[in-house]
Parts: sequence; C-alpha cells; structure tokens
Amino acid sequence: MTASFSLLTFNCFGTPVPRARRRLRALANQLEGSDIELVCLQEVQLVFFQKLLIQACASYPFQAYEPHLHSPKGGLVTLSRVPLATQRFETFVEQGRWYLPTAMDRFLRKGMLISSLYWEDVPVVVINTHIIANYNGDWERQGVFARMQEKQLHQLAEVVAIQPSNALVVVVGDFNIPRGSRPYTNFLQWTGLIDTLAEDSRPTHRPPRGVPEQYSLPIDFTFVRVPSTLSLQISCELRFSIKLQLTHRHHDYLSVHNAIEVSFTVNSHMQAGKR
Repeated sequence: MTASFSLLTFNCFGTPVPRARRRLRALANQLEGSDIELVCLQEVQLVFFQKLLIQACASYPFQAYEPHLHSPKGGLVTLSRVPLATQRFETFVEQGRWYLPTAMDRFLRKGMLISSLYWEDVPVVVINTHIIANYNGDWERQGVFARMQEKQLHQLAEVVAIQPSNALVVVVGDFNIPRGSRPYTNFLQWTGLIDTLAEDSRPTHRPPRGVPEQYSLPIDFTFVRVPSTLSLQISCELRFSIKLQLTHRHHDYLSVHNAIEVSFTVNSHMQAGKR
C-alpha cells in the first residue's frame, strides 16, 4: 500500500463578505500546489463559492456535498484526489432557534458530511462537521448554547459508534468548543476518539475585529479512531496561520481560522510485512 495519506480541514470563512472570493481563489492555489489527498471545508455559505472552489481545485476531481438552497447543506464541502466510495449527509436534529443568534446556523441546516474511501486496502471514513456556535462562550455552566452543542455532539458520537471497526475513522471540523473544556472531554469519552493535537494550546480561531480576544481558542479539530489491525504514525500541524500573498497587491489571512493538516503513515514493519 502507499505509505502515507494526508488530509486537511479548514473553516474557510466562505461567507458573503468583501474579499471572500479573493481569499478562496488563493486557498485553491495553495491546495493545488500541495500533496494533500483530501480536504474538508466548513463555512462554504454560497453555491457560488462551492462552484468556485470545485472549479479552481482541478486536481481534486471527486467532491462530496449535499445541495441546499443557497449553499451546500451545513456549509460543508469535501474535495478529494482519490475516488469516494460513498457519501451522505446527516442533518443535526438540534438546529438552534430562529429567535436566537443560532438563526444563521439553522439557516445552513448544519450536520455531518460523511464520506468513505479506500486507502489501498484500508477503509477510511471521514466525517466533516461544523457544530453550532456558542455565542456566549459558556462551555461549563450548561447555558442554552452549550445544551444545543451537547445534543449535536451526542448525535455525532452515535454516528461515530456505528462505523465499521476495521475502518480508519477521521472526524474533523469546526467544533466551536475549546480543547480541554467539559464538552470536549465528554465527547472524547463518548467516542474513544483521539485528538491528533492533544495538549496543543495554540488557537485555531482568530477573532475578527470587534470580537473579544477571549474567543481566540483551539476550536477546530482532527479526531481519529485507528483500527487495531493498523499500525500508523500520525503527524499533525496547523496551516495557514500567517498572512499570504493573495494577489500581487493584496496580503491577508485566508480565513479567521487556521487549518489543520494530518498525515497518516504506515509503520515500516507493517509495510515490510506486506511485501
């Protein structure tokens, strides 16, 4: 089998705001120049942006998304250089309330974009998601937004539990809960997933102007479940954490989030055993 497989998850901030098209084109250029096999994007909030990314990422001929009204459902798009065996979208039962700031989350119909593929003979399940936002930053006292998040995380945990035991399961996205918080710890206990950046305190969210600095937190994750039959080395790093040259005149961040890139490499003794 090929020795390694790489994946990137990124809240690309594809909202209808000034300079979004410029940022997304620059993102596509970065992806086209990379060796990353699969890309999971969140917050693609317009069909126009979905089409822009698919067309500009020509080396990713396989895509997963669920059509919706004005955007892919949940704002989720997965791009792949390897064929996708299956894809489906599961909508969260908990969608927030129209009379709260969660109205925007509800409008997107958030959920889980579940794709499967084969890395040589290894089945891989990738779950791309974007959990509802916690608008008051209360992750410990069970406020209204924390309770909504918990319901979505429970549903996500149920989906993880039914995945085949022989599959490499990768759960990625913008979880809107900080590393080390109570809902984060609970989710890991429910699922048995491993955080590939565990103990890393670097923030993945860069609050835009006007948002308190206290929201600069590690809230984007790549969680994995490795089958017992597979021996892997896993490396993980933040990407797009500095400003890039978007055009010859413009220099900016690609998003208000950092991306996470994870690489899976088969241990050498396992590779030798397959020869």
